[in-house]
This record gives sequence, C-alpha cells and structure tokens, in this order.
Amino acid sequence: MNKTISFALLTAALLSVAGCNPAEKAPQEIDSEVSAQTAPLDHGTAPEGKLPEGVKPTAYRLDLILDPRKDGFSGRVAIDIQLDQTAKHIWLHGKNLAVGEASALLADGRKVGGSYREVLDSGVAAIEFAEPLPAGNFTLHIDYAADFDRNLAGLFKVEEQDDAYALAKSESIQARKYLPGFDEPGLKAPFTISLTVPEGYAAISNGPELKREPRQDGMEKVTFATTPPMSTYLLSLSVGPFDIVERAAIPPSQYRAEPIPLRGFARRGRGADMNYILDITPKMVETFETQLQRPYPFKKLDIIAAPQWPSGATELSAAITYREQRILVGDNPAPGARLALVEVHAHEIAHMWFGNQVTPPWWDDLWLKEGFATWGEPLALTIMEPDEGHDLNAATYAIGAMQLDSLASTRAIREPVSDNNNIRNAYDAITYSKSLGVIHMVDSYFGAERFRPALGRYLEAFRGGEADSPSFYKVIGEETNTPELTETFRSFVEQKGVPQLELSLNCSDPAQAKLHIMQSRYQPLGSPITETGQPWSIPFCFSRDGGAQQCQILTGKEETLEIASGSCPNWVMPNAQGSGYYRWNLPEPQWQALTERFALFAPTEQLSIIDSAFAAFEAGTLSAPRLLDVVRQSARADKRQVIAMPLRYLRKYRDSYLDESQRLAFLNFAQNLYLPLINRSAGGSDADQQMLHSDLLGFMALVAEDPDTRKQLMAKAFAFTGFKTERNPEALNSDLYGPALTVAVQDASGDFLKHLIQVRGELDDPRFENASASAIGSSNSPEQVETVQALALSKEMGPRESFGLIQYALAQPLVQAQHWRWLQTNFGKVVDKIPAQVRRRTPAFANAFCDKQRLDELQQLFAKHGKLAPGYRRSLAQTEERIQLCMALKQRGQSLMQSLPQSVDLAKK
Repeated sequence: MNKTISFALLTAALLSVAGCNPAEKAPQEIDSEVSAQTAPLDHGTAPEGKLPEGVKPTAYRLDLILDPRKDGFSGRVAIDIQLDQTAKHIWLHGKNLAVGEASALLADGRKVGGSYREVLDSGVAAIEFAEPLPAGNFTLHIDYAADFDRNLAGLFKVEEQDDAYALAKSESIQARKYLPGFDEPGLKAPFTISLTVPEGYAAISNGPELKREPRQDGMEKVTFATTPPMSTYLLSLSVGPFDIVERAAIPPSQYRAEPIPLRGFARRGRGADMNYILDITPKMVETFETQLQRPYPFKKLDIIAAPQWPSGATELSAAITYREQRILVGDNPAPGARLALVEVHAHEIAHMWFGNQVTPPWWDDLWLKEGFATWGEPLALTIMEPDEGHDLNAATYAIGAMQLDSLASTRAIREPVSDNNNIRNAYDAITYSKSLGVIHMVDSYFGAERFRPALGRYLEAFRGGEADSPSFYKVIGEETNTPELTETFRSFVEQKGVPQLELSLNCSDPAQAKLHIMQSRYQPLGSPITETGQPWSIPFCFSRDGGAQQCQILTGKEETLEIASGSCPNWVMPNAQGSGYYRWNLPEPQWQALTERFALFAPTEQLSIIDSAFAAFEAGTLSAPRLLDVVRQSARADKRQVIAMPLRYLRKYRDSYLDESQRLAFLNFAQNLYLPLINRSAGGSDADQQMLHSDLLGFMALVAEDPDTRKQLMAKAFAFTGFKTERNPEALNSDLYGPALTVAVQDASGDFLKHLIQVRGELDDPRFENASASAIGSSNSPEQVETVQALALSKEMGPRESFGLIQYALAQPLVQAQHWRWLQTNFGKVVDKIPAQVRRRTPAFANAFCDKQRLDELQQLFAKHGKLAPGYRRSLAQTEERIQLCMALKQRGQSLMQSLPQSVDLAKK
C-alpha cells in the first residue's frame, strides 16, 4: 500500500533535484476565464481507455533520485510534446504521484503554469493550464515524488538478504506509477535518463551507461545514452548492490556491424549463477538475427535477475528482467529448470524485434508481440537444440490453449480493449499459446520459405514504429500474394473458439471415396455456447493409409473432398503432422483404426489424437472405453510429451468426479499403467527421460497415491531440508521440490511444517522458496490451517508466493471449506498482499469448486468486494463457467471411472 508523502519531504526532495527555491515551485493558479477556443476541463470525460488523439510525446528527459534504502523516490521529467490544436488542458497518465509543479515551456520561451490532478483510479490524470496552449510544440516539466511500491508494481522496493533493491515493472500500465507521461504502447518516444543512486550501486536502464558523477551525501549521478523511440511499458530502472557479470561482447554478424555488450546482474552473492543464461545468449541472438534476417535492434544487452518480480520475465528493451528463480539455476541445472530457462529466454530475446522494435499501438493487438515471441521460442530452440523436443513442447502449449478457448467466456486473440482495468486480461493463453498455434499452422501450411520473408518485410516496414493487425495483414498479403494466408490469420485472430471438424468417410462409390467435413465451434457438454459464428478459413491436411497426405483450405461449414487415390482408405488422420489449430472427431470404428496404429503416427499427431479424444469424450461423442484405449496407447509412446499429456485430465477426473467406491479402481488403473514407466525412466542420462521421471513421480505420489512413491519423495524432502538428520543438498533436484515437499507436508507430522517454514528463512534458493510456499499451501491437515493462513499474509512470504500458496490451499478437499471461509472474511487483506497485476485473477482461487453452493458464494463475494480487484470480471466469468461445466460433466466423468478395470492387483504387488 502507498503511504502518504509529507509536503515537507516532497519539497526537500524536489529542491535536491531542481536546485531552486520553494516559491518558484508552487503550482500557479488556474486562470478563471476559459478561452473561447477551448472547453473547460470536465473530469467526467476522463478517458477510460486510450487517450484522446492530438497530443503526442516526442522525447522524454527523466532525472530521478533512487535510493532503495529509503521509502520513496523523487525527480523531474521534461516531455517534449506535439500539440495538434489549441488546448487549455491535456490528458496523460500518473498514479499515486505527489506533483510539486507542472508547467509548459512554449516555443517562444514563455512558461505557462499548470495544475495536475489524478482523475481515475486506473492512473488517468489531467493537467489544466493557466491559459490555452497554442498548437505546436512545447515542453512539459513536472517535478514529483512517490513512495516505492511494495507489491511488485511500478517502481517497487524489495529486500533480500539484508540488501534493498529498487526495480521498475512497467508493463502493462505501471510506468505511470513512477512517471507522469503517456503510458500507451503506441506513443513511442526516445528517453534520456539520469539516476542519482548510492555510490557504488549498480544502475541499469535501457541505454548504455555513459558516465558517473559524484554527488553529495555518498550519492552519484549515472547518465545513460538516449534510447531509440520506445514505449513506456518497456522502461527499465533497476538500482541496488547487484553483482555485475561482464561477458565478452556478442560479435558482429552477417546482419549487424557492431558488437553487442553483454552483462548479467544478480543480487549480491549470486552473480555466479548467471553463467548458464549468459553462455547461451550469444547463440540465441545470432539465431534470431539469421531467421528474421534483421539485426538485433539495440546497443547493448543486459540480463537482470530480479530478487522479486511479479511475472516470469519482462522484455524491457536491452535490459531483460527475470524473476530470479527462472534463471539463477547454477552451472548444472535440473532438466526441467534448464528447459524453463531456455524457453523464457528465447521468448524475451524474440521480443526485442516483436514488441520492442515493432510495437502494437494498443493492447487489442497484443498478439503481434506476445504471440510472435511465443512462436519464436521453438523457432530458435529447435535450431539450437534440434533433438530436445522443442517442437513437441510448442504443440502441447497450443493444445493447452484449447482448454481456455473452449469456454463461452473466452476472448478472441484480437478483441477491443476499451478500459485500462481490462488490459491485463489480454495476457492469457489465448494471446500467447493460441497465437503460437495459429502462427505455426500458417508457417507449416504455406511454408517457411513463403511466410518468413514476408514476416521480415513486416519488421522492416515498421522498424522503430508501431503496427496493428490490419497493417500486418496488408504487408503479409502483399509480400506473399496469397489471400488465403491473410484470411487464415484474420479468421483465427478475430474469432474466438476452437474449430471442431466432424469427419465421415463416404465409400459408396468404389471408384471415388469422399471425405465429408462439417466445421463448427467446439463445445463440451453443459456449455452455454450458442452462437455459430462465421466459418474459419482452416488450413486442413489429412493423411491416410499408404502415407498419402492431402491438403485444402476449408472455408465452408460443410465441404466434401474427393480422396486423391479414389479408393476407400482404412483410416484417415484428420490433422496430418499435428500442426492444425482445431479439434476433430470421427465415427467410433475410425477411432479404433487410429488407436490400433497409434505408435506409427508422428508424436505431434499423437498429441492431436489424445486432445481430440478427450474433447470428444467431454462433448459426449466418444465412449469411455475408446478414450481409455487412447490413454493406454499414450503410455506406450516414446516421447515424454505424449506420455504426460493425459495426466492433467486424469488428475481433473480424480479430483472432481471420483467417489470413494471408484477410488480403488482408479488407483489400480493409474499404478498399473505408469509404475512400469517410472522404473524404466529411472536413472536415465537423457534430459527428456529425467523430466519424464520427475513428472511421473509427482503424478504417482499426488494423484495415484502410490505409498512407495510418497515414502521415497518424503525421504528426499527430509534429507534435503535436514529434518531430523544432517542436511544433504544433493538429495533433491529442483524439478522435484514441489511434489517432494508437498508429500512431506501432508504425510509427516506437524513438526515438518514448522521445520520447512524455518528452512525457508535460511536457504537462499529462489526455486525452493517458491516450491515450499506451494507445498505449505497443500497441507491437508485441519490442525495446520491457521498456521498456513497466517503465513500467507505474513512478511515472511513474498507477494507472488502468497498468491500460489492460497491457490493450492483452496484445492485441498479436506481443508477447502476452512480456507474458503477465511478468504471470504479476509479478502481485502489478501488483495493487499498479492501482486497488483494478478489481483484481477482472484476469482480463479475458486477453480477447484464443483458445486452450486460454492458458485453462489463466489458470485456473492465479488458482488461485494469486486471493486478491490479491478478487471476481475473476465476471470469471474471464466471461473463461473468452469464450475458449471464441472457440474455438467460429473456424470460423464464418473462414466469414465466406471469403465476402469475393477481388479485391485496393483502393478507393484
């Protein structure tokens, strides 16, 4: 929560920056006579979304005093502004800022005073001038101060290991919390930044550091080079006693004449843990340059491990900032930790082109940066590590997006954003992973040799500026001269939902077999989806026996394709290569034919079969025995991603639909199917096998409830944390922190929970800190409920960790009711504790519910307290729908459980 800044403190801070007397800094009185050419300021017309056109920043000069050891900061900003017509007031952004003076310096040298006022809680502010400003150019000067935020938003302060750090989280609209200005992505301008910081502290911004000059009281002023035009959401400001890891510059490339200085920053004492990410960075940058045929667009590259950060990472231009647990992995990271690192790093490096160099003008086109950066992950990583399965990982992410895209309450990739409070709702699996699936589908169908040069042309056409979806469509269409490609993008980007293809073979004519296809929007049983929408333009490829593949763009709701060979095939695979973003269904005999040859399909095709089988089952069109056949076949697959895909469905069905009479049959099925795989994957040197082993251990312990697996993991947790024994740091790798600590919390005495809380304060391991918070939240003991709840709101728990702890607590059936009552009573305190940018997601705390009473209580909670979580409505609608679907699918889910073998001869016995 922000504190009130005293006037005396503000005045002293502004004097130290500006070097002038208080009288000169007092805001001028607003002229009582309003010019005939301008209307008086009406605060009721404050823009809830985009600012009015006609006022554009052309340059910023920002000078701040940042000392993380203090509670606040102060400074001044000068903004060069282009004004299209005479105006007595302008709208801009600022939130929780104490402004000492606001004035305009006109082109003729006159100074016009102004009065600054914050109007909307979203950070919309206004400046009303003492007289109308003429059209043309002027410079806006603002002196101000503010407190450091304590909830990881805007310019925030964190304390780790007795050191204090200040960092700026600017995305999406949080720059306004430390910078009065024009906080919209399309309003790009160059920044010249100076920071006055404690002597010897690292200071990081978007431009290279130019000089350091001593100041009074042990401070020094750091000046950075002027940046290219950039959006405020990409601003980087970090100050603290960071370790600085200097690396050799990334050498020039075919597309870039100058080397790129490369540095890593980690909190004091953790610099050595930056080695892995710094080692892979040069090759990753060069890979993107080669694939995009465009140079890295900035003068340096800093990699910052933030002690606390509200998201996994943020693509701040030339100063990419990560939540430290994502990248401080040491020199020999666990396979899962390494995979998470290379994926997030590839994503953020891709952003240097997609989003930073070419920026969407507004948040409705967020996909043009986030979607293409997500697509860039496997693009680069498959080239760098061709045998590591990055293409399969990408396929699982696209398929995962279909879960959210199956809801009536989902959103289209591109959808209007008219309210600042709803901007963060666009940061979801639709923007990231559905966009990945759609871009990959286009790239695969039309060919990289056609699509990627057009993508490079798009980057070149809008280099340093901004581009929206119509601009993207236009350039891609002109460059490829392929209207079908453009129409595919438009139909998938601007229409929500997952296409569902119902296929049937017509072999009545022995000489000419046909495939009949109907497309509609997928909907599970109980779905409120009613609209039919427009047909998608679907790049459709199917294969058949004999290895033949046939492709066509589907544009109608019903189409009949003649099968090229003429003869009736024994089987058809409706998503050849698994690259299409759609689901499909076949008559059950055709499903059987696919299941029988499951092992012969490509792994991406196997993933499509699994997803479409579960989707058909939940839509009521595939029988439970046939679905179980698909699950069994997946367990015999070669690839980790294929084996693991059914696990989340099995967990959902166990948690939501299993009654006590079916419990033994479920455990028997799961253990017989997956215990042999645990034994086979144990001790493997291959990273994929190691990750599979970790995945299966977690599943067997937490879902299949295998007692031996739980004992094994609990022993590892005891040894790693030193519970009643000498601590062994090698007993547990970070990929198993979560399941091992969870089992120990659930199965050991209450003494282990106390011990774990103590160890959290002693171990300097950010991955352990996060996993242990989730494990504490997973306690299923009623006697531990008060301890868990108190810890969630305590200073010992970071904001991000508190959010995860509460999520896990509300998913534990034995204590769910107690935690739910606590949340209802303490909702305001919870909102104050968790990061500001995730408050809109608080309705999702109820995702584990599956009954009408809890649904009613959820609705009542947000009817009463929703104002505390701006932007909550979309999350609430999605959570309500998930609960309703769970209720509607209960009978269907139980039918699957009833189809399980009733034998109790468990595999290990």
